[in-house]
Amino acid sequence: MFEQTFKNIDDILRKEAGCASELDYTEQTSWLLFLKYLDTLETERAMDAELIGGSYTRIIDPEHSWSVWAAPKKADGKFDHDNALVGDDLIKYVDEELFPYLKGFRERTGDPNTIDYKIGEIFGEIKNKFQSGYSLRDVVEEMDSLSFNSSDEKHELSHLYEAKIKNMGNAGRNGGEYYTPRALIRSMVKVVDPKIGETIYDGAVGSAGFLCEAFEYLRPKATKAADLETLQKRTFYGKEKKSLAYVIAIMNMILHGIEAPNIIHTNTLSENIMDLQEKDRFDVVLANPPFGGKERPEVQQNFPIKTSETAFLFLQHFIKSLKAGGRGAVVIKNTFLSNGDNAAIGLRKELLESCNLHTVLDCPAKTFLGAGVKTVVLFFEKGKPTEMTWFYALDPGRSLGKTNPLNDKDLAEFVELQKTFAEGEKSWVINRADLDEATFDLSVKNPNTPEEAPLRDPAEIIAEIAALDAEGAKILSEIREML
Repeated sequence: MFEQTFKNIDDILRKEAGCASELDYTEQTSWLLFLKYLDTLETERAMDAELIGGSYTRIIDPEHSWSVWAAPKKADGKFDHDNALVGDDLIKYVDEELFPYLKGFRERTGDPNTIDYKIGEIFGEIKNKFQSGYSLRDVVEEMDSLSFNSSDEKHELSHLYEAKIKNMGNAGRNGGEYYTPRALIRSMVKVVDPKIGETIYDGAVGSAGFLCEAFEYLRPKATKAADLETLQKRTFYGKEKKSLAYVIAIMNMILHGIEAPNIIHTNTLSENIMDLQEKDRFDVVLANPPFGGKERPEVQQNFPIKTSETAFLFLQHFIKSLKAGGRGAVVIKNTFLSNGDNAAIGLRKELLESCNLHTVLDCPAKTFLGAGVKTVVLFFEKGKPTEMTWFYALDPGRSLGKTNPLNDKDLAEFVELQKTFAEGEKSWVINRADLDEATFDLSVKNPNTPEEAPLRDPAEIIAEIAALDAEGAKILSEIREML
């Protein structure tokens, strides 16, 4: 329905001097898509108010509405090119009037959970990168053809937007940090099995893939209006430091059906975890925190286990952010399981003593494109110590890559076996009592891997080759006699 429109937009962006990469394409598409969606939402709210004899005050002032600057129409509904801004006039309006106006919502609204505040946050951080007002005009006209009116239309738009995020992740540079393979996320959600009424949190929200997939998992189970309202307003929470990721997360959740996402634009690690209170805790944590990053000493002071490794700080934050009995599923480098430094040892001890680390999923190489490291997924429940941990070594039977990514079928056996912690060629159990108390080493060493055939003696191999050569010579001799 809309796939060709997205392709047309990308074609225009590739010719735009101000846009140099897939990250730029997604960023510029995002702010325009957000404003188009907002216009549709306001129109629907105005119509609903009119049906019950009420009135609706629009969030966006009339002179800055989509139908005025972006897509003015004639009385017959056709595009009014005579009154549409274009060229330098359009760029000047967007940079000097529209963006400053939209940025101002942050100061005019105090509640970060409202869509008004989200408008101010988005446009306070994002930049218009169009240099040509003609390119911008072409993209705006393509964007105006998109519709958010039906659930089918929103569903298709969410899939197309996800594809853009995936392309951005495949593009290299820093794009990979925004994209966790959706098949892996879905398996994590299935194992954690969130329920309606529980709160779900990702403190390194990225493109909000975890929250969107959790919503998709819970949406069919929302059979009452109250359940839907709970999913919309009181279920999904996230924090994100980077501006572009924040915008993408907001847009991604909106397209999946959450009108005013509870995503806060902040540096999660700047918060002292000792200040977390019960009201700040959640039932479920689903996350893939950035790994390989380094944090400054002042940030490390917010954590009892001091380390510059970003992922280790996030793991401490997630453990502290869970309620008693809460469940977590967190992606982390596999070296966390065996690193010998004091921080890694201390963190493993903390995890094993404060949580039941019941499952570790060992992911194959290239699960994350461009990451260059192997990863594991830690599944744990807070409030009781670990007694045993079930390991599963994921082996899709092929080399993963851009054109051959992880899929749901690859993870089906893991999800099924995890229910009973069944042991097999790919799975095994480690008892807490058997761990070295000095290191708490949890290295992935599969004791159930079938033994490979022992290497043959070289003399035996040479003798077999000689015998085959002699047999071949005999056959050739017989053929010559026949001739």
